[in-house]
Amino acid sequence: MTFMQALTAAMPVLAVLLFLVILRMPASRAMTLSLALVVGLAWWVWQVPGIQIAASILEGWVISASILVIVFGAIVFLNTLKVSGAVEVIREGFTRISPDRRVQTVIVGWLFVAFLEGASGFGTPAAIVAPLLLGLGFPAMAAVVLALIADSAAVSYGAVGTPVIVGIGQGLANPTYDEVMQIAVTASMIDVVVASFLPLIMVLILTRFFGENKSWREGLGAWKFALLGGFSFTIPALLVVKLLGPEFPAILGGLIGLVITVLAAKKGFLMPKNVWLFKTDNPEFSALILNEQPPSVVKIQGCEKSPALSCLALEPKAHYSLSLYQAWLPYILVALLLVLSRLEFLPFKSWLTSVTFSFETILSTSISVKLVPLYLPGSLFILVALLTLALHRVSAKQASQAWWQSTRVMLPTIITLGASVPMVRIFLNSGVNDAELASMPMELAALAAATFSAQWPLVAPFVGALGSFVAGSATFSNMMFVQFQQSTALATDLPSHWILALQMLGANAGNMICVVNVVAAASVVNLVGKEGQIIRYTFMPMLFYASSVGLLVWVITPFF
Repeated sequence: MTFMQALTAAMPVLAVLLFLVILRMPASRAMTLSLALVVGLAWWVWQVPGIQIAASILEGWVISASILVIVFGAIVFLNTLKVSGAVEVIREGFTRISPDRRVQTVIVGWLFVAFLEGASGFGTPAAIVAPLLLGLGFPAMAAVVLALIADSAAVSYGAVGTPVIVGIGQGLANPTYDEVMQIAVTASMIDVVVASFLPLIMVLILTRFFGENKSWREGLGAWKFALLGGFSFTIPALLVVKLLGPEFPAILGGLIGLVITVLAAKKGFLMPKNVWLFKTDNPEFSALILNEQPPSVVKIQGCEKSPALSCLALEPKAHYSLSLYQAWLPYILVALLLVLSRLEFLPFKSWLTSVTFSFETILSTSISVKLVPLYLPGSLFILVALLTLALHRVSAKQASQAWWQSTRVMLPTIITLGASVPMVRIFLNSGVNDAELASMPMELAALAAATFSAQWPLVAPFVGALGSFVAGSATFSNMMFVQFQQSTALATDLPSHWILALQMLGANAGNMICVVNVVAAASVVNLVGKEGQIIRYTFMPMLFYASSVGLLVWVITPFF
């Protein structure tokens, strides 16, 4: 490649970093400028025919519509729970388990995300858990950052194993089941060593950037419970993938981890010595811990410094018409419907996918795309939101308020996705060109392999991360790059299953900074225009995850 060709291939990434992260433009403006720049360079330098570019834009708009359904469903679901009072009841329920925001980060932000990722995937967990954390009292920025960081390790087995079954299984040329399983088990073994520390990183980010004292030390005060949360997911996930296959490690790992950490929190096992709160928290409400604990056990961090804060446990003073079970019932229904609709041996998936809008050979090109509206997670969110109106006896006035609020915040998201997704499709469909080049992502990967072949384990995860960053999907990243990664492993005499495991884990890491996921999650917590700031927070955890798994394999592969 020439310099201009290399610059063109990297432009979808560079433009996002420049406009969104460095210049801090709102995503609607940054992605529109990025699209215009990529279109111009793709046509002029990469020599992609104009009809191919136009077809890619139309394809992107169809995909954007599916993402918008997910975003709108998540927003209307949250607003319905707000007007029904369910969010406040859930908040009080978590306070009774522990008012400590670090503990809630591990339980809700890490393990509930893992469960939802296993059930649905495709950006859904962040779109659901970010507003849930917001409802629990977390600052909006903290809520979306934590949800995006958490939606990483479980992505290997998201949507009932799709990144492995489809991404690896279809990306390789006729792999055997044992070969796919070897890659999946290897990835989970690496995750036990690396991803188990992600909850601790989340807690450190919480206290350092969103706490009153901006302290790393306050995050380290919960290191035992954070590591418990990490290992209570990664170890069960490893056992499940070995025993049952790639479909259920995230679902069962998330559920097992939730049980372990909730029981540990209730029993005080490995819990922090002090309760950590946000500056805006009501200390009296947050002191509602288990009633059987003596007052002397309950210490609110900082209460010794302020006469306005009481260090004693207080009796509950709020009463709600909904029980805790009733408040959680919509989430239970969402999780149940997501799981049931993704299992191949049940009829629900075929029912939902029977309604399909196909767009074949768009503008007489080879580009085709399908829209399956009923199968989208957003459609299930909307269904459960409607059921909640009856279950929680929401008045017509409150229901209309929830739907109006959900609709009016969608315009910036429509603009952003309408620009960002077409840009990605041009990038991915650029293999059709008159310059005799491969597609832009494959040319970038080949350049990286030629430059860093001796240290390929250190680079391989970042190739996977690149795929997720631009494509918005770990599954697509795996499909796009696994053959390339396998060829590079053979050329450099490295064990291919280790390198393909790094591809999977790198794709997980890229999910933290994926523009599509960031835009979707920001939309549901009303942070439209703050997408660049969100990526600045999630970039370092992504770098830790991708570089750590690569370094680990680089160190151990000489012994295999």
